[in-house]
Amino acid sequence: MRSPREFLRPLAMGAPAPPAEIPTRASRMVHFFDPGSEKMRARVPQMLEQVDILLGNLEDAIPADRKEAAREGLITVARANDFGDTQLWTRVNSLDSPWFLDDMLDLVDAIGDRLDVIMLPKVNGPWDVQYADQLLAQLEARRELSRPILLHAILETASGVANVEAIATASPRMQGMSLGPSDLAASRRMKTTRVGGPHPGYVVRDDADPARPDAPRATYMQDPWHYTLARMVDACAGSGIFPFYGPFGDFSDDAACEDQFRDAFILGCVGAWTLHPRQIAIARRVFRPDPEAVDFARRVVAAIDGGSGVAVVDGKMQDDATYKQARVLLETAELIARKDPEVAALYAR
Repeated sequence: MRSPREFLRPLAMGAPAPPAEIPTRASRMVHFFDPGSEKMRARVPQMLEQVDILLGNLEDAIPADRKEAAREGLITVARANDFGDTQLWTRVNSLDSPWFLDDMLDLVDAIGDRLDVIMLPKVNGPWDVQYADQLLAQLEARRELSRPILLHAILETASGVANVEAIATASPRMQGMSLGPSDLAASRRMKTTRVGGPHPGYVVRDDADPARPDAPRATYMQDPWHYTLARMVDACAGSGIFPFYGPFGDFSDDAACEDQFRDAFILGCVGAWTLHPRQIAIARRVFRPDPEAVDFARRVVAAIDGGSGVAVVDGKMQDDATYKQARVLLETAELIARKDPEVAALYAR
């Protein structure tokens, strides 16, 4: 295990110093696009106005014979557009694939000064992050970059879940983690082909009525991802990095997508993946505090800021614990309002 005194020292001579703190930025959605598609590349300027994070996907959903085209397309996009306060991420191919090394070499060399975060798929343990950490330091030194590129791990293997806390603290580059339900389901041998969300067969059932043992009994769908997501949120919160919900694959069911995104937001996630344009609006709507909640939080903070430690707001007792909760809501609201004028207008009422 690396000594704490060594943790914030560069892993290569000439590399930038690792970050002592991960920047807090609006991150309501990580919007995936295929950079190998000329049609998708043409839409990038429009997407930049709508999303917090734009991610050029090089891994799953990109066929083997189009991997190089996707990589070159991402380089073209990064060079041709002004991203402003929208973050540029990429998901590279897995470490055990024949494309990973070229992804890292070519992208850092060509657009390392523009990339904010590299997303690592199928992370099994801290060793995967540490390998990418060392490699990035060497490439940054070669390119003479002044700013370190951050890393984001996808939690999509059983080994990754078992090692989630160690992954979260594996490198000062760690920006956050995302839940990857599809590959995780396969890794666990789960009996589902759904991409995120609940499952109609994963239920709890009302107790039988002794007076009517044969009467129908109500069932309630359960979320098979709740345990993993909650554990990931704890690992991220305890490490000062950011948790994200991953994909919701049913593009035809906006209501269920919104429910899943809201559950993740309430649990502590800062954003979710959006794979279809219609999910962008859902993420923008969900991953922000309600204006009424923001107003209430302001009144709680105003009532307790004087140091009383306890106050009554709207007939309910508020203390230091609720003060801290209110501060979280206000900080989130302020962060998103700086990025999104529509949200700022909601909170200004």
